[in-house]
Amino acid sequence: MRYRFAALACTLALVATRADAQRASTSPRDNMLVSTSWLAQHLRDPDLVLLHVGDKSEYQTKHIEGARFIELADIASMSAMGSGVNTLEMLAPDTLRGRLAALGISDRSRIIVYYGSDWVSPATRVVFTLDYAGLGANTSLLDGGMGAWARDGNQVTTAVRPAKAGTLSAVRTKPIVVDADYVRAHLEKPGVSIVDARAAALYDGLSTGGMADHRHKTGHVAGAKSIPFTEGTGDKLLWKSTEDLAALFAKAGVQKGDTIVAYCHLGQQATATLFAARLLGYPVLLYDGSFEDWSRRSDEYRVDNPQKKDKP
Repeated sequence: MRYRFAALACTLALVATRADAQRASTSPRDNMLVSTSWLAQHLRDPDLVLLHVGDKSEYQTKHIEGARFIELADIASMSAMGSGVNTLEMLAPDTLRGRLAALGISDRSRIIVYYGSDWVSPATRVVFTLDYAGLGANTSLLDGGMGAWARDGNQVTTAVRPAKAGTLSAVRTKPIVVDADYVRAHLEKPGVSIVDARAAALYDGLSTGGMADHRHKTGHVAGAKSIPFTEGTGDKLLWKSTEDLAALFAKAGVQKGDTIVAYCHLGQQATATLFAARLLGYPVLLYDGSFEDWSRRSDEYRVDNPQKKDKP
């Protein structure tokens, strides 16, 4: 009997070792993206929480069965100045916990976020927020979003399930959000790449962001690299291959092992660039005030405007 218990213990240890090795061998991409076929197989898992990010009327017209509608105002602090929204910031941990639980999220939840139409960066902002809240290991994005789900012949519905709150422990936030002082202090530090995720025309100073009554400075954070938020996905909004993403970041001048600090207008679009970086295994940080905040600051927070540089 003693030998049987010893053999059983060895077998269990071997299984655990193999499981640990398998988890260690999976790439970030394997953990962060799920396919439509995976979701179809797991759609009725008891711990699944499915979040639809998109236009509310689109959700009401069609969505994946069991999906809850979510908008950024549910999980972020948004305020307006002038004619539109111009701040987008993380909520306090206790408030964030309550908002996430109201969406049906519990400690054991397997959370899948998907985008409707072309709402990629709002969806990646939701994913980033869940990671910030310590739920990143349980969260994935549906590759290709609603478009891929429909193209692959899966069913949609108009039925909305009754809201059911989850049970979520206190949020222990990850230190993945930084401010302007952090960015300024790391502009020229080895091992850190400051990345502008806005459209190239804004980075190059050909256009100026902001609102009509509250324009941003023209150009980009001094020394920042350019990787527009739209570059991570292809025509069908499927995420590009690991090789193509690696080439994209290398072309921008990002070195292997760099910590990537990204910004955009407010802190939404940058999360799509950061999601692409995470697929490659880069450590990432979000400047959550982004260029809206940087533009309001003194000249010590320097801006490069390529259009003003002397030309030969």
